[in-house]
This record gives sequence, structure tokens and C-alpha cells, in this order.
Amino acid sequence: MSRRRRKQMPQADNHDRWMVSYADFVTLLFAFFVVMYSISSVNKGKYETFSESLDQALFHNEKVVKEAEPIQVGTIPTTIQPIELPNLATAEERELSEEILQEKQRLSDVSEQFQSALQPYVESKLVGIKKKDFWVELEMNSELLFASGKAELSSKAIPVLEKVAQVIRDVPNVINVEGYTDNVPISTGFYPSNWDLSSARATSVVKELVKNNIPATRLSAVGYGEFHPIADNKDDEGRFKNRRVVLVLMSQAFARYGMTDDERAKALNLAPSPQNPQPEPATESTPESAAPL
Repeated sequence: MSRRRRKQMPQADNHDRWMVSYADFVTLLFAFFVVMYSISSVNKGKYETFSESLDQALFHNEKVVKEAEPIQVGTIPTTIQPIELPNLATAEERELSEEILQEKQRLSDVSEQFQSALQPYVESKLVGIKKKDFWVELEMNSELLFASGKAELSSKAIPVLEKVAQVIRDVPNVINVEGYTDNVPISTGFYPSNWDLSSARATSVVKELVKNNIPATRLSAVGYGEFHPIADNKDDEGRFKNRRVVLVLMSQAFARYGMTDDERAKALNLAPSPQNPQPEPATESTPESAAPL
């Protein structure tokens, strides 16, 4: 048998082969950018953990932890020695004048007298007494002095203010009478706002103290309205505490009408005010010395 030779068919040109090379190139380019991104956002902690794990696996090295040692500067003491300070209160009192020390003692005595004279009201929490270095606060709840929404003193307020007047009558300190309310709005023909009500209540207390022989020059009436609460106005208990009248017995050295500038400077051990220099004593002058040059 004769073997027939197969006729080879010519191969046609494939014009899409470039896509294979292009796809390989794009894949490599994508891998390149992934590597670059991973390098740029490397996690230091994970990198160190990976590096140590790889080092142990390849070279069997043990993990060595090195703690940073602080830089030694000079001699570091083993214990901290506290600095002993002198008695600050004693040192401060030595710098105060005798007048200030006497006033502090006077205010302390007034605070104790208030506590003794008004003890039943203090126990029922209708009166509170706060002693500060340079003033004493006598806080009286409005329920003790006034009817709701009124500024006229009730009958039960008169004996209370008489006891207060007995304590403060013989001391020279200036007294600020401050009225406060809660935040419940009030709008009547007499009191358009809580400011008006608080001011009227403070004025009523001032007038009663004047009737009890407290000099009017020592008294002032201030209305703060609802704007300085001492408790939360959201409940009845807080509003009850905020409705109050406070008598502030001020130190003469810090009261506006307590001392003159020179007396205040002397009490506080300060230099006399240059705005009020003391007049020089007059001296006799001869006609020759008085004549102009």
C-alpha cells in the first residue's frame, strides 16, 4: 500500500496572542502595587513579631527582650525626702495686722452666737451658718420668713430677725442682705419677675433690722433672683433650698463701705494709696521764702 502524504494545512495567524502577554503584564503590575502598598503600611508590631518568629525558625535564636534604660544624669536618690515647711497658717497670721486678726476673731464669735441663738432653726434645717475667713453667712429659708410669692414678712419671721439683730447689733461690720428664688416664673402686678421678688424680700428684711436698731449705713439689699441656685430646681426639695435670704456679715477691710482706703491699707499691711496722699503739715514761711524766684 502506498502511504498517502497528508497535505499540511497552512496555520492561520492568531491576532489575539498579545492579550496573553498583556494580561501577564497587568497581573505583575498589580502584584507590584500590592507589595508596595503592604510595605508602605507595614505594622511595626506585626513586623517585629514576624521577624522574630522567622529568626527563631531559621536560626533557632532565642527571643531577647531588651528594656530601655533611662539616661542617668547625676546621682539618683534612692528615696524622695519630703520638704518640711513651716506652719503656713502661723506665718500668714504673722503678716496680718492686728485689726484683721481682731476681725477674724469677731466673725468667729458672731458665728458661734448665731449657732446658739438659732439652734432650733438650725436643727430643723431652716437656717444654715457658714463661717469663712473674712465673712459669715446666715442662710434663712424663705419658708421661715415669707408666704409663697409674697415679700411681706410673716408673723413667725419677726422673732427670728429679733434674735439676729441681738447678735449683730454690737458689731460694726457691714451686712449684705441677699434675696434668692427658685426658677419658677412669677408675673404679678407687684412682682413682674423673680428679680423683683428677691429684691423686695431682701428689702423687707433690711427694714425689719433697721426697726431693731441696726444702723441703716451698715445694711444693703440685693436681689439675685433665680440665677445663683444651691440645689437642683428639678424637684421640690431643690426649689425649697433655693428660696432663701442670706445675711452676709463682711469684714470691714473688704466691705465697700467698711473702711476708708487708708484704714484698709493699714489693716492689710499695704502701702497707702498714692491717690489719697496725706497732706503735709503746714509750716510757717517768711516773706523771703514765699516770694517767687
